[in-house]
Amino acid sequence: MASPLTATAINCSLSSKGRKSSTDAMIAVLAEHFAEEDVSVGDPIRIAAHKVRWGVRSDEGDGDEWPKIREKILASDILIFGTPIWMGQPSSVAKLVLERMDAFLSEVDDAGRMPSYSKVAVAAIVGNEDGAHHVCSQLFQSLNDVGWTIPAVAGCYWVGEAMGSVDFKDLAHRPRKVTETAKMVAANAAHLARLLKHAPYPG
Repeated sequence: MASPLTATAINCSLSSKGRKSSTDAMIAVLAEHFAEEDVSVGDPIRIAAHKVRWGVRSDEGDGDEWPKIREKILASDILIFGTPIWMGQPSSVAKLVLERMDAFLSEVDDAGRMPSYSKVAVAAIVGNEDGAHHVCSQLFQSLNDVGWTIPAVAGCYWVGEAMGSVDFKDLAHRPRKVTETAKMVAANAAHLARLLKHAPYPG
């Protein structure tokens, strides 16, 4: 029997509140398929709804809420990193999160392992213009730099027609390819996370 795993999802949408975003919708697609792999995904954390201060330390003081979010992320086996595409880039909120994780570089254990070692990260990306591959490349390079492991086929994304106005959350039918990709992302991430949970990196 496969070991149960947990995943934490973060939503790096620019808005702090309001109705569910397309990033929420894509995270939900992945959560659906992670459930099939016996991975429990908690409610997404909308970063903009929290007081996460700019900086590169794990605690920037003055009411900084990143430490609690950091704790939830590192308590899980898998990170689902959700971001919309803005101007062909990950959102500024996504970049804020990546910059806060820079602190991992100096938080190594006696074997030189960062807190994120032996944990897996995947991406949930949405946008109305091309740029998903570019955003994946930025996220995965940055996440790998601070210790996360990226599995094969780690990005599930949807981009609408250039200059279009339809959002992923408003589609009448989910594209078949998105479903197929989400299933593969979940299966690969769960497989890799189980391997690393039982045999962590030596450092």
